[in-house]
Amino acid sequence: MKFMKLGSRPDTFYTEEATRTMVSDLPSDIIVQINDISYLLHKFPLLPKCGLLQRLFSDAGNSENVTIELHDLPGGEDAFEVCAKYCYGITIDISAHNFVSAFCAAKFLRMTESVEKGNFVVKLEAFFMSCILEGWKDSVIALQSTSKLPEWSETYGITRKCIDSIVEKILTPPAKVTWSYTYTRPGYSKKHHHSVPKDWWTEDLSDLDIDLFRCMITAIRSTYMLPPQLIGEALHVYACRWLPDTTKSRPLQSSVPQAQDFKDKNRRILEVIVSMIPGDRGSVSVGFLLRLLSIANYVGASPVTKTELIRRSSLQFEEATVTDLLFPLHSTSEAHSYDIDLVVAVLESLVVLWRRQSPSPAENSHFLGSIIKVGKLVDSYLEVVAKDANMPVSKLVSLAEALPDIARPEHDSLYKAINIYLKEHPDLSKGDKKRLCRSLDCQKLSPVVRAHAVKNERLPLRTVVQVLFFEQERGSKETTHKLALPPPELISKGKQAPSTVREDQYKQLKLGSDEKFSRGRTAIPGAGEKDQHKSKRSDGKLPVALERKLVIGEIEEVESEKGKEIREEGMSRSKLDPKKIIPKGSRSDHSRDKGRDR
Repeated sequence: MKFMKLGSRPDTFYTEEATRTMVSDLPSDIIVQINDISYLLHKFPLLPKCGLLQRLFSDAGNSENVTIELHDLPGGEDAFEVCAKYCYGITIDISAHNFVSAFCAAKFLRMTESVEKGNFVVKLEAFFMSCILEGWKDSVIALQSTSKLPEWSETYGITRKCIDSIVEKILTPPAKVTWSYTYTRPGYSKKHHHSVPKDWWTEDLSDLDIDLFRCMITAIRSTYMLPPQLIGEALHVYACRWLPDTTKSRPLQSSVPQAQDFKDKNRRILEVIVSMIPGDRGSVSVGFLLRLLSIANYVGASPVTKTELIRRSSLQFEEATVTDLLFPLHSTSEAHSYDIDLVVAVLESLVVLWRRQSPSPAENSHFLGSIIKVGKLVDSYLEVVAKDANMPVSKLVSLAEALPDIARPEHDSLYKAINIYLKEHPDLSKGDKKRLCRSLDCQKLSPVVRAHAVKNERLPLRTVVQVLFFEQERGSKETTHKLALPPPELISKGKQAPSTVREDQYKQLKLGSDEKFSRGRTAIPGAGEKDQHKSKRSDGKLPVALERKLVIGEIEEVESEKGKEIREEGMSRSKLDPKKIIPKGSRSDHSRDKGRDR
């Protein structure tokens, strides 16, 4: 921070009620009123340096005490006092913090070179050009101070010069950055990092108010010299600096008016930030977009802003993590903890976009891979929110059913989320249990999960029956597949068994398998092969008419399981060694030969 020191006399201004008086042996002959403050001063040395006061004093005539009102002076009484002290030769310090107000007041009072050589305005301009604009932080501070006098600063060219100076420094290659800057990222230490980070400028710019920040970002983007990711990082830093953190708890407000002012201010900041996000994919992270969407719901942003955030979030939804989705619900009317509607809105937007793709989504490998990733993400998120004891079943069902079927090649994770919810909600009604399990496809469960589901007492009976039915169907298909295979060759010590023996053994094996398969297919009493074929529906669900029969059939099938294993073991032993296979009539022929020998 650089300073300019002017004057050498000590400060002799003092305050008495609402009056500021200059200590002097001479009585005051001019009164300057600014707002509620009156300054009792002297014509000399004010008039020789202030062209405006000269004109106003001459208009007032030759009266001994003249009162001049300067209520519209830029910077108010503080800026006027700096100018007055300069006229008296009292020591003043000019820096980036008070330069703008002092300069605007001096210009307003016409303390220019035409009034007196080397006047205040000339000295201020020289300090501005040679010191403030040459420094990084001085330029940012001076630009921020223009927010108090935006019109005057724009009129006198201060704002534009500060912006140009800042942009020039931002575009400087990091290796040539020699000035100090603020950089407090977690885990970053200048002692251990000798190189300057590319986003070194983002934190200092976050000190600007939203209008000046928007001007800066617009000026930087107009150069087309920085990548969109750097612009996005600047927006992210600014949002972290000013917007509330909705991932923790809602901000507490002392009164309703203050709460409304807080939301109004943050709503404007949010909408400006969203409008400046570069259109390039990946310019900001999906976690940042989702956080902005959560803030938008909290502060009541416009529908246009919410729609844009939902659209942008859906484009990068596959890159999100479960932590990115865990936002508390900021509503006093709802008892559950998580804002599941936010995730549903983004997911529905993604599905709409996915279905509009050409060629068809199922043929587009890129979008197919993306939607599968999203499916895994959503199921993992469901496992977390299912632990919320106050989560309505309708919220969970709406999110589970928002995914297209193709997004879930397997339903193990969905089953786990459902099981967690049933465990945390033991008093759930039968109807709600059916609604919850409606999206579960038993055919997409792994054998381990199916085995767990059969024994799961929390599941509705219909779901358990479906698992048993599809398990039986799967076993029947595997048996049919084995029967379609060619008979194995019986080989022993490099010699082939007689063809008659092989054919006989194969017929026996096939006959035994057919009988076994036939018994397995009659597990549903009263349902023939044709009926069982008709029992499968197009939606993969079990017909209600067969549920009771299927339960009885499954019980019979379990009881006969050991008998099947014994038969299979006997059949497998008959194929082990061709030498153990004795042709019919061999034993009697051998006995007759033995008798002849006797």
